[in-house]
Amino acid sequence: ADIPVIPDLEEVQEEDLAMQLAAPPSVQVNRVLTYYDLDKDLMKYAAFQTLDGDIDLKLLTKVLAPEHELQEDDVSWHWDHLFTEVSSELVTDWDLGHSEKED
Repeated sequence: ADIPVIPDLEEVQEEDLAMQLAAPPSVQVNRVLTYYDLDKDLMKYAAFQTLDGDIDLKLLTKVLAPEHELQEDDVSWHWDHLFTEVSSELVTDWDLGHSEKED
C-alpha cells in the first residue's frame, strides 16, 4: 500500500505550481523628498528643532551644509596612480617628521 509510484507527466503538469503567477502586492509609493524640500521642512516644523524635547538643534540646523556643497563630481580612480600618490605623501610626511626630530 505504501509503494511509491512515479507520476505521469500529465499529472505533474496539472499540479505544477511553479508555472502559476501570484498577484503582486499593492503598495502605495510615496514620492522621495529632495534636499530642498527637506531643508524647507527642517526650518518649518518645530519638531525638527529639538530632540527628545530636551536637546535644542537650532544651532545645528543653522550650520548644516547646503546641498550644492555636498554634491561631488564622479571621479574614476586608478589603483596605480592612487597608490603612488598616497605612498609619496606618506614618505614626504615621514621625511618631514624625521627632519624635525633631528633639529
